[in-house]
Amino acid sequence: MNITDVRVFPVEEDKLKAYVTITLDHCFVIRDLKVIHGSSGLFIAMPAKKRKDGTYKDIAHPLNADTRSQMERVILMEYERHLHQAQAGMLSPMPADLD
Repeated sequence: MNITDVRVFPVEEDKLKAYVTITLDHCFVIRDLKVIHGSSGLFIAMPAKKRKDGTYKDIAHPLNADTRSQMERVILMEYERHLHQAQAGMLSPMPADLD
């Protein structure tokens, strides 16, 4: 599995920094991942659905730590790139082909 596209959609909130859409192997899209600033820095939250009891359940998530680490690394790298572009005045979204 390769992440072949990352699209970053920044938001102006306290802890939530961006929504992210990724494409796997040019053929499968996962939307609504979140870049969150937690107590130990940035991390990625998987898309989740609110249950009737008020808790949240991930809709999609990696099955092992290595896959999660790889996803976080690629997504956070693209998020940082997007921030640097925005600071440099290059605000147009530029998806990354990470294949």
